[in-house]
Formats: sequence, structure tokens, C-alpha cells
Amino acid sequence: MARVVVLGAGLGGVIAAYNIRKEVPKQDEVIVINENSFYQFVPSNPWVLVGWREREDILVDLAKPMKKRHVQLIVGAAKKVDPDAKSVLMSDGTSVPYDYLVIATGPELAFDDIEGLGPESGFTQSVCHIDHAQSGRAAFEALCEDPGPAIVGAVQGASCFGPAYETAMIIETELRKRKIRDRVPMTFVTSEPYIGHLGLDGVGDTKGLLESEMRDRHIKWITNARVKKVEATRMLVEELNEDGTVKTEHDLPMKFSMMLPAFRGVAAVRDIEGLVNPKGFIITDQHQRNPKYPEIFGIGVCIAIPPVGKTPVPVGVPKTGFMIESMGNAVAENIGALRKGREATHEATWNAICIADFGDGGVAFIAQPQIPPRNVNWSVSGGWVHTAKVAFEKYFLRKVRTGHAETFYENVALGLLKTHKIKH
Repeated sequence: MARVVVLGAGLGGVIAAYNIRKEVPKQDEVIVINENSFYQFVPSNPWVLVGWREREDILVDLAKPMKKRHVQLIVGAAKKVDPDAKSVLMSDGTSVPYDYLVIATGPELAFDDIEGLGPESGFTQSVCHIDHAQSGRAAFEALCEDPGPAIVGAVQGASCFGPAYETAMIIETELRKRKIRDRVPMTFVTSEPYIGHLGLDGVGDTKGLLESEMRDRHIKWITNARVKKVEATRMLVEELNEDGTVKTEHDLPMKFSMMLPAFRGVAAVRDIEGLVNPKGFIITDQHQRNPKYPEIFGIGVCIAIPPVGKTPVPVGVPKTGFMIESMGNAVAENIGALRKGREATHEATWNAICIADFGDGGVAFIAQPQIPPRNVNWSVSGGWVHTAKVAFEKYFLRKVRTGHAETFYENVALGLLKTHKIKH
């Protein structure tokens, strides 16, 4: 009998746990450790920010589906992974031993990298967590009561840009609905070298599509941006040239801001030599397996992936849902193979699918693989994208509640490709 422990119950952790349970022998234990008893559908957080969703709309209590799939759920915070002892030390002093460990923690949000950044001790809001989106709603309502300049974007070192674009467009849509858009000047501030880069050097014509959306909605933008400091009523930003020198310094007035932070590895794994890189991200091979500790696998936002190219301001690579799903599936198949006495040979596809909602329209893209050069490099915009995102949310949450979320993104990608008659 073996014990497989999954650390984290976000998208990657849930999918991995469900699939591992199918792949390993019945007598094996599959255990999920998570700080909370619920799964949160993070893509819906921009809707929470403007009041289009409530907290309970996008959360799933994990106890019932985990029990249905014969997966044990431990609710608590992991303090430190001890790879030599093959155990996870919990914050309450207990430890959880493992034969195989799948690290799917997601990131720690590096708000402290920039003075004044973040919702807790700073002056900017976030959509990275349901708690942040909820507290951000109060700030958004305050903006609506007393309109003024709004800044949305992603700071240097960020590796997740889609939610920044979504939040900017959704806020703009809601302001128009409330008839106060004319009183809220908006600026999009991003570390990307150009609008629509997305940490992927663009997908299809994301540059043209997103620039067009910005112009149509009268949202100004600053690219190659390095945020120096945020104060209660202003943001200090350096705009860099291609060679990294300062082109312009911006002193932007601000009544409201949502800025995505840079990510780093969580404290439970940071500083473990051979397991993580200097930023605390899990080092993995093509089989999602750590070279030094082969019984440890990593999936999702917490793994180390180099940037797609050099940029004036540091820009990370996003780990999108389709990519994370493929990692979870590969890990499950590899652990199943090891339990059967075979080698780990399965590799994630690392494809990307994104349905970015803009409140009354949106942009969808597919990149196969996510990192160029690609076999499929496609993007499209239209009003149907908003409807698709709503259906996407409803269907996926139902899948999580019933314990059947293993190949959701793959099916959505195939459906989009078939609908738009794109060869893959």
C-alpha cells in the first residue's frame, strides 16, 4: 500500500487527486491537504469585485465530492515539506507522511515587493483570491460613490495577465451601466512589452484585438511599466525603453486600483535545495517530477517555467487552466505507472485555452503548445465570449461538485476548435 499526498486543492490539486484515485490501486491512500475546506473558481473573482457574483456562487465544499471519490481531505495549513523524511509538517504540529507527494499549492502573492501594493497593508485591490475580491468590492463601490481615476494592470514580475484585462473591461462595462463611466478616467499599467503579450509573446492577434478593445473603451495604457510605489491617491510608475533605461516617469492620480502582483513559491517549500529555484518554484522535468526528489511532483502555478524571451521589465509565463489540467493528468498517469512497476513516461501537453470575459464581449484564444513556436495560434473576439464564460463557470463548478472535472479544459478546447473549424 502507498500513500499519495496532494498539497493544495486548487484547479491542479483537485484534478490530480481525482485522477490519481483512478490510476492507483484501491488499497492506496489518496490524501489532499488544503488550507480551506472549499474550492474557489478564481476566474470568477473579477465578477465578485463588481457585484456580479456572490461568494457562495463560486465556492464548492470539497468534503462531499472528495468522499465520493474516496479521497481523504485534511483541512489545515502546511508549515514545511520535509523531503528527506517524506512528510509534510502541519502548522498544528502534526505531520502527514507520504510515499508520493504532488505539490499543487499555487503561489504566494508577493505584494511586499512594492511599497503600497496589495489589499491588506497597501492601496491596491486584487482578484487572486475570493477574500481579496470581496474586500475589493467595497473599494469599487466607494469609487462609484465618489468617481475618480482608476488604474488596473499587472506589476513587474507578474505571470498572470488575463485577469487584469478582464477586470479592466468588466469595471469599464459596469461603470457604463451605472452611467458614471465619463467620470472615471482609466489607465492600464502592465509590465508586458506590448498590449496582448500575456506572458506568451501574444497568441494569434491578441495585440490587435486587445488594443482595439482599449481604444473603443477609452482606456489608456502604459507598457514596459515598472511600479515604484503606490500611495493612497497616486501610483508612481517608470516606463522603460527596450534597452531597460527609463523612458518616462508617470505620477498617476488614483481613486481605485487593481494590480496583479508577482508570484513566488509558498513558504512550505521555499529554500529547499534541489526542490525549488531561487523564487521558490518547484523544479520539475518533462514528467512533472523533481530530479532530486523523484517521489515529488509539481503542477500548476507553483512550478518553475522560464520566460518566453527577454523583456525590458520582467514578465513571467502564465500557467493556464488547460496547461494545469494536462499536468495533473500526466502526474496521475505517472504515479499510476510507478505503482504498477513501470517508468514515468507521460508528459503534459502544455496547451493553453483562455476565455477572457469583458463584461459585454471578450476574447478567446487557443495556443498549442502554450509556449511558441506553435501548431495552433488562434484568437478571436466577440459578444459570444461573455456568454461562453458564464456557461464555462456554471459547467465547471458542477463538474467539481460531482467529482468529475478531470478533462474539462480539453473538451472545451476541442469544442472551440471544432466550432471555428480550426485544424488541430
